Amino acid sequence: MMEMTPPSDQVNGSVTHRRVEVKNEEPSQRVRNGSRSTEPEVHPVWNNIHLLVVCTLLSALLILFLEGCRPPSESWTVFGPARVPLWDWGALQIVMAFTVLQGVLYYLPFGKVVEGKMGHDGTRIKYSINGMYALAVTALPLLGLWCGGMFQASMVSGRVPQLVFAGTLISLVFATYLYLSSLHTDPTRLVHYGEGGNFLQEFALGRITDPSVGRIDLKLFFMGRIGFIGWALVDLCYLLTEIERQGVPNLSLLLIVTFQLYYILDFFIDEVSVLPTKEYTEDGIGFIMILGEYIWIPFFTSGPVYFMLQRPAQLSLLTVIPICCIYIFGLLVYHLSNMQKNGFRKNPNDPAFAHLETIHSPTGRNLLVSGWFGWVRHPNYLGDILMNLGWSLPCGFSSPLAYLPFLHCCNLLRRRANDNESACLERHGTAWQEYCQRVPNQLVPGVY
Repeated sequence: MMEMTPPSDQVNGSVTHRRVEVKNEEPSQRVRNGSRSTEPEVHPVWNNIHLLVVCTLLSALLILFLEGCRPPSESWTVFGPARVPLWDWGALQIVMAFTVLQGVLYYLPFGKVVEGKMGHDGTRIKYSINGMYALAVTALPLLGLWCGGMFQASMVSGRVPQLVFAGTLISLVFATYLYLSSLHTDPTRLVHYGEGGNFLQEFALGRITDPSVGRIDLKLFFMGRIGFIGWALVDLCYLLTEIERQGVPNLSLLLIVTFQLYYILDFFIDEVSVLPTKEYTEDGIGFIMILGEYIWIPFFTSGPVYFMLQRPAQLSLLTVIPICCIYIFGLLVYHLSNMQKNGFRKNPNDPAFAHLETIHSPTGRNLLVSGWFGWVRHPNYLGDILMNLGWSLPCGFSSPLAYLPFLHCCNLLRRRANDNESACLERHGTAWQEYCQRVPNQLVPGVY
């Protein structure tokens, strides 16, 4: 599913995704040569051709990937001789019902309401942190209906391309609504793209930084509730479909689902950690982000599970053990490095960090150069990559398709690491250069 500055204030980097680039300044302020500027930040733009390709072909590429997961002996459904239509009222109803349900569950009187960034009206934005309850209220009744014979998971797993198409249409509707709303919004709430801004950039990347409908913050709604709860439900339906077919789940598929569901639960346990991220504090929300939450997170990230559903393979116990070790090691690296970073950032004088070496930065902050951040410069990213690898390995090596989500994660975190380091160099100058000399590897010790 959320990393800026050096080890002392890097943020959690998450696959898919969510915990990315935390800024310590308010979004309307930037640091320039030691002084703080209140000029609105000009956001980077995408290449127009690249952006147009993503907007128009992302759904088709995802469907092509899902079709490729089918056994070589079976013909494709959408792009094959059968030519099964993508339009399906049942799929559209599923996506719409899921969207409405998550909107209703956002108002659950459970969890807590926390304050996030400073809004443009001078008050802090409030977020309902009840995603764990929303997940439970969504998944448990679904399991109850399935156990009672009133729901068949194959109704979902058997129309995945149609669900992708329906999610694309719903994303287009929401993106259009947000763009039209932005035309009548206070300019101080809009993202500035400078000279590179145009309709395509603003529609695809978003214009409004803090959109809401009633009490529902749309960023938290799409990025947490639609994306991650949708991912959990898709995984669950794949697992139940396997049980419907075989009576017992395939060990490989069960292992992947277990790893991914733990990852999702961990996200909701620490849901508040996404609020200071760049995506929440600075970026707009447009078609690309909404589309990613409706189709990319639920259906591409769960690709290894879908692959196992289509091409079952058995794992021996001797194979399961090293795979579990890789996943657990990645989990430990991810959590322990973040604990060290967050603890040092909150209280550098804590005796628990007295043994760690630091480099003094011109900003007045110290950069960790030992502990986890003396091993590689982005150990939290490394942990994320290892967890992704852990839930890809059960697929075996019969096809590279099962590893495309893992490779996408590696490339995403590599790019984030590079962006992170450019910002760190600008902020910390020679201190960051010294840190890079002391810790030469970004992600993989002795390799990269």
